[in-house]
This record gives sequence, C-alpha cells and structure tokens, in this order.
Amino acid sequence: MTLSTPQRSALAAQVIAALRTQITSGEWPVGSRIPTEPELVEELGVARNTVREAVRALAHNGLLDIRQGSGTYVVATSELAGVMQRRFADADPRHVAELRAALETSGAELAARRRTEADLNQLDALLERREAAWESREVDRFVEADANLHLGIVAASHNEVLTAVYADLGDVMRDFLRFDVGEELHPENHMDHERLVEAIRDGDPEAAGREAASYTREWGRGVSDDR
Repeated sequence: MTLSTPQRSALAAQVIAALRTQITSGEWPVGSRIPTEPELVEELGVARNTVREAVRALAHNGLLDIRQGSGTYVVATSELAGVMQRRFADADPRHVAELRAALETSGAELAARRRTEADLNQLDALLERREAAWESREVDRFVEADANLHLGIVAASHNEVLTAVYADLGDVMRDFLRFDVGEELHPENHMDHERLVEAIRDGDPEAAGREAASYTREWGRGVSDDR
C-alpha cells in the first residue's frame, strides 16, 4: 500500500480522499480490515485526531464499519453502495430478486449486442472461476464468483449507468444470493451459465435475455410469492 503524505492544508479532507482511494481502487477490498489508527498516523504523517476524523467520516458515509475491539472494516466501495446497503438491508427478498432479474436480463441483452473480444475473454475467465468455486463447495467463495460473473456480463453491456447502478447494488445482490443459496451448495441446485455466455458470444440478444431470465426465476425459489 502506498499513500502519499498530504499537505498541511485541509488535512482531514485530504486524508479522507486518500483513504477513499484505497477503497475504490480495490487496495482495501470489501470485507478487509484497514490499517490501525497508529499505522495510518505513521504512514500519512498526520495527527491521530485527523486520522480519526477521516475514518469516522467514511464510516458515516457507509464505506467503513468501526467495530469496537476488532478494527475498522471496508463494507462498501462507494458512498452510494453504502447507502444502498443500508436502505435495502431489510427489503423483501422477492423484490430484490425481481430487481436483479430486470437489471441482469437487460444487461445480458445489451452485452450480446456490444461485447468485445476482451469482454468475452473476461467472461470466460469469470465463468471458469465460478465453476471452480462451485466445485470447492465453499458458499462464500461461490457467491463472490457468481456475483463477479454477473457484474462482468452487465459491464459488457457498455452502458455506464446500468453498470454503475448494478455495481452499487452489489452488496444487496450478494446478501440476497447468500440468503438464497443457504448454508450448503447442493448439486441439484447448480445453474450452468455456459449457455448465457455463449449467447453473448454469438451476439444473440434474445437468447442471452432468455437465459438470464431463466436463472433469475430460479433465484427466488425459496421466497414466498403469496402477497
């Protein structure tokens, strides 16, 4: 980790910006514990109170979670993602499933129209990681790999607004998927995503949308629809 030492003017704002960069760049990924207060003081060359103020500001904005006796952890990659996580933490899982279906079906259709060779290579790699994660039978690893594949598909739409909204809802989507998967991965629940990636490769938006929609119908299988 490399942090440049801020100038003396507007120290708190500069420290906030420096810490935010570590988060948004992926240097401090979601779920990781950031360096301790003394470590940040030494690295940045600022007073303890300045570091504390910056950390509290980012916690208030939803990027960090200060856990007494444990440390401070990254919980979101942007202020909007943090807001989304708090706003929809108790949302009806059926509504989350419906939102995910709408976003991912549109994303898959657009990806089939606009994907590049680089996108396809990335999707192949993400699909391979998803399958390896499934074979490992590690629930958290699979949830992360599955979420990354779907984000990659949406990103291949080359619609910056759609991709940003989907990414900011990422934690909400992961929480839903983790709830839907349960405590164990069961072979009968495996959903092969190769057809979806192939439809995107073939430039077939109808097939891509159809495949994406078929998966999203299955996601809510454990959620009651009697409302």
